[in-house]
Amino acid sequence: MKIFLLIIGVYMASAFTACAGQDNWIDLFNGKDLSGWKALENPGSFRVEKGAIVCSGSRGHLFYMSDKPFKNFELVAEIKTAAFANSGIFFHTSPQENGWPNKGYEVQVNNTHSGEGNYRETKRTGSLYGVRNVYYPMVKDGDWFKMRIRVEENRVEIFVNDQQVVDYIQPGNPWRSENRKGWVLGQGLFALQAHDIKSTAWYRSVKVRRLPDGKKTPMKVDEAWDVTVTKLMDKGFPLVDYHVHLKGGLTLQEAEENSLKLGINYGIAPNCGLHFPVTDDRALARYMDTVKGHAIFRGMQAEGREWVTMFSPKATAKFDYVFTDAMTFTDTKGRRNRIWLPDEVWVDDKQEFMEQLVGKIEAIFSQEPVDIYANPTMLPEVLMPEYDKLWTKERIDRVVKVLAANNIALEINSRYKIPSAEIIKLAKKAGIKFTLGTNNNTSNLGMLEYGLKMIEECKLTPDDIFIPKAHKQKPVLVKGLPKKITG
Repeated sequence: MKIFLLIIGVYMASAFTACAGQDNWIDLFNGKDLSGWKALENPGSFRVEKGAIVCSGSRGHLFYMSDKPFKNFELVAEIKTAAFANSGIFFHTSPQENGWPNKGYEVQVNNTHSGEGNYRETKRTGSLYGVRNVYYPMVKDGDWFKMRIRVEENRVEIFVNDQQVVDYIQPGNPWRSENRKGWVLGQGLFALQAHDIKSTAWYRSVKVRRLPDGKKTPMKVDEAWDVTVTKLMDKGFPLVDYHVHLKGGLTLQEAEENSLKLGINYGIAPNCGLHFPVTDDRALARYMDTVKGHAIFRGMQAEGREWVTMFSPKATAKFDYVFTDAMTFTDTKGRRNRIWLPDEVWVDDKQEFMEQLVGKIEAIFSQEPVDIYANPTMLPEVLMPEYDKLWTKERIDRVVKVLAANNIALEINSRYKIPSAEIIKLAKKAGIKFTLGTNNNTSNLGMLEYGLKMIEECKLTPDDIFIPKAHKQKPVLVKGLPKKITG
């Protein structure tokens, strides 16, 4: 009898292990069928093929039905997307017969799809949808990748291929727009999304383990900042600082930690050009190696005018975007001006200097294949007190015209607090896109204060904000490099 009971005990333990696995992991998908799941709105949008759940078809949601709701947990899924895929994993949600789930959170699964018609989708895989968005595409369509979601009390952490992309700490009374009041932590079920008939995503493994109750995590930012960021992301503003340098002691790890804390995405750029750290294609490749697998945009700051002779189009096109300024040029007397350095700029006559500067801006941005005009309208220190006077309407119009004609975005720079609101409003009227940038010279990146102020003052919308172009549309591949130095 004892032997019989022992055998039964071993059998039952083995059966439980097959279901839950080590460390109490539970397989939500058996690899064969949709047992345990319930499809609502359009059940035909979900099926199992070759050991994977396929989410493809008209809008619907596939809910994992559990008698015991999930509160604190860690979920791991293996996912693949096709082109135009727009799926997601919901948690703390509940079954809903139709429509988008209005309870709990969605973790976005969208690697490349940018929306259709008048709707522009910028939120990429790993986003805590509409609350803490990720804009850099961590993986490609067609590649299997791992998503990990960890929820403990008031904290949500999201990882894509083991790279953390979200670390959200929900405040006690989080701001939510009127139609998203249910997007808060609590407890509930999981769901997979079929978004539309053009979207296809595969889930070949979905497993979860429950975590014990614990203590709430203290806020890392004040609640006013949390409200600011959440409002912007709720409206769809791409909150990205495209002008960050690893200088002044700032490391890549520190930049990533700051991004997770503040909710600001970063574009990190090396300085590329004559007398700068990066001077050839090999140095560009070394930079790319250092940021591989990290959740940051790769920017190239094209320095001086000589850069067009130093780098190949192929190497340049590996960057997500290229930006330059008009702070380095050779004047009519053959002097190489670097206008941010008081000892390397010559202002013999204010008006003559301004005419030369505007002419250089026109030459640079009509010929050099860049995406963004950085440090825009910057003047030498000696002239900055007369900024509004020297930047006449006629000069502003010339700059706006060349940017609009060449589809170049205008940076709103928080370090220098430029350009002025007047210039931003005129640029918006001309259809120019904008970026937010810091151009840090220390490890302190700030919080894009001037840029956020200008968004409100100049009534900018999400559609006014720049997003890096698709590879084939990159200026260096479309325009090529100029045959001679522009200035």
